[in-house]
Amino acid sequence: MQTVQVRPRRRKPGGLIRTLLRLSFFFLLGVVLFGVYWLFIPNTKMEKPQYGYTHPIMVAGTIASGGAVIEGTMVKLPLKVLMESAGLANAIWYEEATGSIVLTSAHQVLRLKTDLLTATLNSKPYELREAAEVIDGEVYLPSTPLTELYGLHVEADDGTGAVTLIPAGKSVQRAKTTTDTALRSSPTIRATIYEKLQAGAEVRIWEETTNPDWYKVQALSGTIGYMPKDKLSLIGIEQVKQPLVESPFVAWKVMGSKINMTWEGVYAKKTDVSAIGALDGVNVVSPTWFELIDGTGKIRSKADKAYVDWAAKRKTQVWALFSNGFEPKRTTQALATAQTRFNMIQQLVAYAQIYRLQGINIDFENVETADKANLVQFVRELTPILHEQGLVVSIDVTPKSNSEMWSAFLDRPALAESVDFMMLMAYDEHWASSPKAGSVASLPWTENSILRLLQEDGVPPSKLVLGMPLYARVWTETKQADGTNEVSSKALGMQAIDKLIAERKLKPVFDAKTGQNYVEYTEGGAKKRIWIEDDISIRSRIVLVKKYGLAGVATWQRSFQDDQIWGVIDQALQQKP
Repeated sequence: MQTVQVRPRRRKPGGLIRTLLRLSFFFLLGVVLFGVYWLFIPNTKMEKPQYGYTHPIMVAGTIASGGAVIEGTMVKLPLKVLMESAGLANAIWYEEATGSIVLTSAHQVLRLKTDLLTATLNSKPYELREAAEVIDGEVYLPSTPLTELYGLHVEADDGTGAVTLIPAGKSVQRAKTTTDTALRSSPTIRATIYEKLQAGAEVRIWEETTNPDWYKVQALSGTIGYMPKDKLSLIGIEQVKQPLVESPFVAWKVMGSKINMTWEGVYAKKTDVSAIGALDGVNVVSPTWFELIDGTGKIRSKADKAYVDWAAKRKTQVWALFSNGFEPKRTTQALATAQTRFNMIQQLVAYAQIYRLQGINIDFENVETADKANLVQFVRELTPILHEQGLVVSIDVTPKSNSEMWSAFLDRPALAESVDFMMLMAYDEHWASSPKAGSVASLPWTENSILRLLQEDGVPPSKLVLGMPLYARVWTETKQADGTNEVSSKALGMQAIDKLIAERKLKPVFDAKTGQNYVEYTEGGAKKRIWIEDDISIRSRIVLVKKYGLAGVATWQRSFQDDQIWGVIDQALQQKP
């Protein structure tokens, strides 16, 4: 048998290459077709957005972490959302133990309780259409008073169940669709459709997106999504207005005039007005009449009708001082609850009416730092009610320092938002028991104290009043056996200092470092040192008042006066730069 050998057939050299080229072509064609499909063929799939709530809340184009409760036409909003997302964190106070809720604005205070339809607006009864309530541990507030007090815009859509909130003062761009289009879950035509919109449908535009050709928008149904810019035509700005205030309170009606206030220290007995003198230029007096005496908010009064009559005859306003007695424990208790705060407010209003006062000056000192927020809340609740009575509200603050009880408890930016004036008590740079002798208020220290409030805390200069001392300290430095100095001091008013200098025939010299006149002498082997308060130091401080455009000055206190100092202050305040 003959064997036939079969040789393998040779492939043509270009066959493999052609095969690879064909495969590459079809692969690239597939990629192109897929890209065309992805880029130009819109996704038609519909889906309902999942917000996790029956009545989701949309705040200024953002989905809030909470849902509303809707009963008929009544909308109730969760406290958490209002405080976290609607810009009302500083306006609403909730007290779980009593169910008390306090809503504050610049002009009004609304007090209500959960499950009750009765409330008070400032000092008048206010009837609610629906009560606040607690549901599953969450507090829900009726929307009506929120709209009335804060101008909060509230919309509820019957179809989607969504609730839209827009804070007062917010400006929103409106637009209309130019053709039938879709609201999508992300800024691409391949995203699923949340809602189909016909041509002419209105939407709110909230922001630009990472895709420059798309907007984040909200349909009037409340649904939030994304839409191409070329499908929209801008139609105007929607402005959510602030609530109307019929007669805004004007704190200082003496136009063109600086405040020139002096405190009147009232202690064991009433002030003898016949011995006060002319007080040239003084336009406000603040007698220390009211003092907190217990944790329930009870206030002791030393008010004097004769003093008020005296002030009225000389056309001087009376801004009576209310002190916490510098006692921290009772202060903590009195500030702790809505009821104790209201007790204080009611008494101050009553005293103001009885004695025909023009203002209240708050002087809380030696306060626990933990009470910072409660003090701010007290002032927020107090101010609108006093304004309703035509009363000016001012508060005394120390210069900023690290002292817990005398400085750190003061939230100066928050307090400045509520009060009409903030009195900077720019004295006691070197205090009574200071281990080192020095000025009560040197000029550089005073200026730095002003600047820190203006620059660090944003206190408006038109609200800041510079407090100036009418006293100085006589320092005694006694050399000890170990070579150290024992330092002690006593405070003397201007007249007493002048008398001491005259009796000892001392010659003051100007201390450029402090911006004050200075004397020293020896008595009984001890060195005596005095940084003098006089027309030089007072004029220098008033230069600062004008330099920074402050509201005026206040002096502590009237009985420390040198009679001529009132003319000095008045002339310096009136003098044109």
